[in-house]
Amino acid sequence: MFRISSTALNPDALRRELLDSRAGGYVSFEGRVRNRNAGREVCLLEYEVYGELAEKEGARIIAEAQRKFAIFSAACAHRRGRLKIGDIAVWAGVTAEHRGAAFAACSYIIDETKKRVPIWKKEHYATGSSDWISQPAPGKTHKPVAKRKS
Repeated sequence: MFRISSTALNPDALRRELLDSRAGGYVSFEGRVRNRNAGREVCLLEYEVYGELAEKEGARIIAEAQRKFAIFSAACAHRRGRLKIGDIAVWAGVTAEHRGAAFAACSYIIDETKKRVPIWKKEHYATGSSDWISQPAPGKTHKPVAKRKS
């Protein structure tokens, strides 16, 4: 399951959808809005999403993870709209018989989501400016791609 949400993500509810009595391992990841990036104070984030395409590509990523790793279930949810500091922007969860497969699949889902799903992020800074942020390769830092006045 992959979904785009206009409302706050509820990690407890998302986790409950995955629980399986066969699973000895459960791994989740919460990506939250932080107050600084690249040395600048961030006030809020704004996500724009091509919803239909995003959910189709996200479903492909989940299906790939299920084929690549020995897991029982996996899910990912991503926010759209304006988010404040501390809000959960993206959540992924995986159940598996053992923890290694759950960790690997969860990491794969997050990395592939950042690379492939059409979601654009705009950071709003305390200085009054805002920047659209490019999607980096896994392990790389976001860098502003364009500068605009708010």
